[in-house]
Amino acid sequence: MTSPKAEPPPVPPPHPHPSRPRIAIPKGAWDCHCHVLGPADRYPYWPDRSYTPPEAPLSRYLALLDLLGVEHGVLVQPSVYGTDNRMLTDSLKAEPRRLRGVAVIDATVSDRELQAMHEAGVRGVRVNLLFRGGVSFAAAEAIADRIRALGWHIQFLLDISQTPDLHQAAKRLRLPIVIDHMGHFPASHGATSPAFRDLRAMLAEGLAWVKLSAPYLFTRQPGMPYADVTPIARALVEAAPERCVWGTDWPHPANKLAMPDDGPLTDLLRDWVPDEAVRRRILAENPKALYDF
Repeated sequence: MTSPKAEPPPVPPPHPHPSRPRIAIPKGAWDCHCHVLGPADRYPYWPDRSYTPPEAPLSRYLALLDLLGVEHGVLVQPSVYGTDNRMLTDSLKAEPRRLRGVAVIDATVSDRELQAMHEAGVRGVRVNLLFRGGVSFAAAEAIADRIRALGWHIQFLLDISQTPDLHQAAKRLRLPIVIDHMGHFPASHGATSPAFRDLRAMLAEGLAWVKLSAPYLFTRQPGMPYADVTPIARALVEAAPERCVWGTDWPHPANKLAMPDDGPLTDLLRDWVPDEAVRRRILAENPKALYDF
């Protein structure tokens, strides 16, 4: 007899009372990486998922943006929804002047569905190689052919130290690619590791964008300020400030450290990007181009 499959482990909720950041947030700023989740009875989670998240509704996320002083957000389809993008598109339709989206699709998606997602505000597709519910790297070229005419990008959640062919693959795709969470590689490898040097080269060549986000996913430190991530963030900005965007990763579903307060988390930008003009570019100018706003 086959035993019933265990429920994927739950993850804790985000900080219940986040504080305001001390850093000055420029007008028109964007949070380029977040997730909204639930209610589960209306938007059921994918059965073959890696974790069970807490509900993190759109209303709570918009309240966080207001608290941080950030005008716009990019909703990224979380792995727990697989290719069911209803929660994503419903949220985008509710706030078309504030939000853009990144969906997850597979080969069965129709052109009509893609056009409907575009009209709702989707501007990219996520390829997730770390959590169940994602799409395989091998599917990226077929996906690229489907979305190229829409002007979308492909966003990769992967560990760059485990993806040695990423640079060449980016050239074959012939559309913009976005790398999640500074490459999501162990911070212990440092900013001089071969994989990281390759990522910097991709930025400098205009092949890729990168998200300055989720330092708790690859730090060696037990909590903020995740000091070993600072040289990594600074090196990315130095390589191509015009190719960097920033994100909160709220509600931090894959975080295994202490749940961060989003105010101090935002304030890390002061160390990552000391130049205020460059911060303005990363927070307000670059996202408008990447997300076609």
